[in-house]
Amino acid sequence: MSSPKTQRFLLLFGLSLLMTSLVFGWVRDLILGKTQNKNRTEITFAEDVAPILYDHCVRCHHKGGIGPFPLTTYEEVLRKKRTIRKAIANGIMPPWPADPEYTHFVGENYLTQEEKNKIFKWIDGDQPKGNMSQMPELPEFNPVSMLGKPDKTIYMDSIFVPGKNRDLFLSVKVPFEIDRDTFIRAIEFVTGEHNIVHHLNGHLLNYDFNRKKNVFAGRHVVNVETDGSTYDTEMLEMQLTHDDGDFRNVQKFESAINYLPGVEGTMYPEGIGGFPVSRKSTIFVQSLHYAPTQEDMWDRSHFNIFYSKSPPGRPTQELMLGTNGLSAISPPLVIPPDTIITCTTKYRLNWDASVLTINPHMHLLGSKFLAYGVTLQGDTIPLIRINRWDFRWQYFYTFKNPVHLPKGTLIVAEATFDNTSENPNNPYDPPQEIKERYENEGGSMRTTDEMFQFIITYLPYKKGDENISLGQSTKPLK
Repeated sequence: MSSPKTQRFLLLFGLSLLMTSLVFGWVRDLILGKTQNKNRTEITFAEDVAPILYDHCVRCHHKGGIGPFPLTTYEEVLRKKRTIRKAIANGIMPPWPADPEYTHFVGENYLTQEEKNKIFKWIDGDQPKGNMSQMPELPEFNPVSMLGKPDKTIYMDSIFVPGKNRDLFLSVKVPFEIDRDTFIRAIEFVTGEHNIVHHLNGHLLNYDFNRKKNVFAGRHVVNVETDGSTYDTEMLEMQLTHDDGDFRNVQKFESAINYLPGVEGTMYPEGIGGFPVSRKSTIFVQSLHYAPTQEDMWDRSHFNIFYSKSPPGRPTQELMLGTNGLSAISPPLVIPPDTIITCTTKYRLNWDASVLTINPHMHLLGSKFLAYGVTLQGDTIPLIRINRWDFRWQYFYTFKNPVHLPKGTLIVAEATFDNTSENPNNPYDPPQEIKERYENEGGSMRTTDEMFQFIITYLPYKKGDENISLGQSTKPLK
């Protein structure tokens, strides 16, 4: 019989051998697993399909998101596999109208052919789950904001939108108070749960604290399409001036917030853009457009405000071409029935500009859009190309780095409009003449009217602007 000392030695020796075996097996399995994983040919949900969907789809298609159904689990994706395949094959989803072979932007969201092929192969096959332990981590979703945690959230009054299948145009006052004067880096608009807002253009009004007793007083909503005398009276009842009736000394920042279908908020690096904000202020939505709806609905959209650590070092400026803008449209935007026409608008810069963000805008007859700059030396600077216009997705496209347009550059925008029965978005059957509408200074353009705009957000150029990072693109230029 062995001594207790020998027994203890044998026990420790056995444990040592066991641990060595376990570690060796773990390392072997890890190496072999990696090799096998590297060499596998089967397309699975966990290891191939889910990473693509999580990168490109679930930002909208999650529970409570704006997508009509979630795509966060194997079972959810399996139920919608035919819908997914059709939407991808037809170029409908993910929605990214800009051509990535022409220019790149921050936050671009499109699938490569390799990614499409993986999804198609999985759907057309047996749809294996794969090793579910290899599933990517589900992204976190913020129901309040796409930009992060706001410093302040301000809700509009609840607005009733009647189900008369007609456009509704309003001016809305959204007053607020804060503890002290400070600086705003960005304002984000978030639509209500029904997503029936077509567009919004809002200004920031800053009041002298001692000249505005109650910033919340007065009418908050005015119907833009009421008759002239009623409209004038109701606008006065909004009390947008200081209490003594002075409006000239109310600090106003034009286009502090804009929104179109599909738009996400834009936040530039610290020091670029932004504006001061007073203790008593108002977001004045000069034009709030609700799209036609067949059902009565209530909307309660909101604004998210993000403060800046410092005063705006380089305020942004805006240039608008085309409808209601600085440049004429040629030929005029009058589209006869059963015709496809291409219109052009041009503007020559007399200063050097660093372009940050661009926004093409058309309505239901829009088919294609192209914009570029031509320098005095004849060089072409590509801005954006949209080969298939989608009225539902009209982004503010921010470049990865500011694009320098030298003084003398001719900015050219070309838009094609399809007023035939072949256009599935044509609001009329049979087609009718469609054109711009100029009532209320063009501020009440219906969805069934047409527009051609190219809006540019820029800075006066400084040497080195091209090296400023405005964000990260998801893919390299093809």
